[in-house]
Amino acid sequence: MKTSLLIAAAALLVFPLAACDQKPEVVTSQAPDPQADALAKAPKIVLPPSIKATVTFRCKDNSLAFVDFFSGDTQVNLRGSREATPIKLTAEKAGGPFVADGYSLSGTPEAITLAQPGKPSQACKK
Repeated sequence: MKTSLLIAAAALLVFPLAACDQKPEVVTSQAPDPQADALAKAPKIVLPPSIKATVTFRCKDNSLAFVDFFSGDTQVNLRGSREATPIKLTAEKAGGPFVADGYSLSGTPEAITLAQPGKPSQACKK
């Protein structure tokens, strides 16, 4: 009888401890972010390409072309002078011709072929 009473008493002492959560309490001074769920579900942001090279070309008709080549090889900016507003030309895939509104440019930062509205296509070199 003493043994069963001793076992019952031990069980009563251990039983409340079994219900305790053994995880440590984390205390922080920051409030929970109210936009955490929305930010987790938001689409990933794609950054614009960085400029890979800025080159000044001399064309066959002795005009200048200022071209910014971007990483990814699907976009260039073309200007007729340093202060002019750039014209954004894009290619469907890397290595393809860059086109926009009558403009066409193909080539690399070493040499290009440029077609502009009202002008024939011409070769341009660095």
